[in-house]
Amino acid sequence: MLKEYEAGNEKVFLIRNFVEVRIPLEHYRKLERRYSKEYIISFGEPRRVLNHITKRNLVYITRESGIPLLGHAAFGLIDRGTNLIQVRPVSGCNLNCIFCSVDEGRKSRTRATDYIVEPEYLAEKLAEIVKFKGDGCEAHIDGQGEPLLYPYMEELLMRISKIDGIDVISMQTNGVLLSESKIEMLENYVTRINLSLSTLDEMRAKQLYGVKYPLKRVLDAARMVAESKMDLLIAPVWVPGYNDVEMEKIIQFALEIGAGKKYPPLGIQKYIPYKYGRKLKNVMSFKEFYSRLREWEKEYGVKLVLKPEDFGIEKRQRIPHPIKKGDRFAARIVAEGRMHGEMIAVVKDRVVTVITNKRVGDFVKFEIVRTHDGIFLGEEV
Repeated sequence: MLKEYEAGNEKVFLIRNFVEVRIPLEHYRKLERRYSKEYIISFGEPRRVLNHITKRNLVYITRESGIPLLGHAAFGLIDRGTNLIQVRPVSGCNLNCIFCSVDEGRKSRTRATDYIVEPEYLAEKLAEIVKFKGDGCEAHIDGQGEPLLYPYMEELLMRISKIDGIDVISMQTNGVLLSESKIEMLENYVTRINLSLSTLDEMRAKQLYGVKYPLKRVLDAARMVAESKMDLLIAPVWVPGYNDVEMEKIIQFALEIGAGKKYPPLGIQKYIPYKYGRKLKNVMSFKEFYSRLREWEKEYGVKLVLKPEDFGIEKRQRIPHPIKKGDRFAARIVAEGRMHGEMIAVVKDRVVTVITNKRVGDFVKFEIVRTHDGIFLGEEV
């Protein structure tokens, strides 16, 4: 669980292969004479806390941090007005996909900070939302990155599984970290795995994912999930000019291994260039995309044009938003923002991303310019 080593002029503690604490050796030598390693890791200064995978600054969000779990897209909980609640325990990714909608991975040019949420805190707040929503909810574990990087996943799943009103626990993953033992653990809690698999070809995999991708291991993991008590949905991103010929192969693979025992076996996604995502030249029209899906539906006898009802998703009352567009506030900056030029403030028990050049601890005046789906953005005034 805990590794330690020296790197250059720093003492490094690596916790659960994810949280990396770095302290200048000169200061560490002084601290170790008086304090335990546990104390130094938690409170020793000066220190840097990083995401070991992306090497970005890492903000650890606990109940005691005073940072709410509603209001941000990269961590916490997202309510989009249905019985499905998105659960985001961690940010950061072990891949560098050329089509990534949020510019994730170590090669990101826009992401400045990662986040990790204490499992007890996250489950506690999820339970409050489920109580408001009513029975028949789905907890969908996803995120801006790879959820299975979260080092406390089993504890989180155990806590979620005990929440009255949650009937389905689903999880998004790129599959790289799926092993036989990990699948056995997930099988105790998870209803459905949504596997992001966009090619069956090793050369294309390296090109699409931006890293040396363990394709055979991921395919073996897909078979194991399909044979488990969990359901499997394979969710490729169709990237024109890169994996066009792969879509039918992936359909055939999903049907061959028995994906989709209860839910649809496939969720083919259209590549869409987003403002802060990675942009490619070839973009398919929605008309062409859905036309091809319908052709393949007829050819393979499988549902590919999906609707929320296929997953039991229905509209439910949203958690009330205490913040409105145009509201103005003055608040203290409590953490660094997800992207360069952003910081995080807290208003009315909600997180607000503020576009500002001020630092943590400073007060900032800002106006709310975006409130969509309870994710709040403010601009300094």
